[in-house]
Amino acid sequence: MNLLAIDSSILNKASVSRQLTHSFISQWQQLYPETQVTYRDLHAQPINHLSQNILSAYNADPAQISPLIKEELELSGQLVSEFLNAEVLVIGAPMYNFSVSSQLKAWIDRVLVAGKTFKYIDGKVHGLATGKQAFIISSRGGYYNSEPMLSLDHQERYLTTVLNFVGINEIHFIRAEG
Repeated sequence: MNLLAIDSSILNKASVSRQLTHSFISQWQQLYPETQVTYRDLHAQPINHLSQNILSAYNADPAQISPLIKEELELSGQLVSEFLNAEVLVIGAPMYNFSVSSQLKAWIDRVLVAGKTFKYIDGKVHGLATGKQAFIISSRGGYYNSEPMLSLDHQERYLTTVLNFVGINEIHFIRAEG
């Protein structure tokens, strides 16, 4: 079984989501020792945000693409491969300003690729990453399980939307609130 683990907190060792993500992976490996873990730390190894140059290069003549943008395309391909090869996705996702970190958003923008992780048929989206389960390990500085704070939670709705869009419907949220 392949598990892709993503950490997106900028707090390094002080991060609650990182601590919980590592604990989750350790317990998972005890239950499923055959698990192969691919780990990506989005703070230690940042991913550049999607840009016009990167996006344009997807359909450009390879001879016209700069070496720097070629590296970015190779990274995008690697990120998509890691994502598609995983049967289990574990995302350490602290809530920043009611949503996800910009590091996690950069990863999402590189992984949601038409024709690779989703496609359109007759104007309807079809996710191509089906058969996976996702565990979102969320840390928050407050309690967002009831109003008025519930309406400010754009983190869980956003991640659910993104994962459903690519065909992942088995999503589990593990929250550390307060």
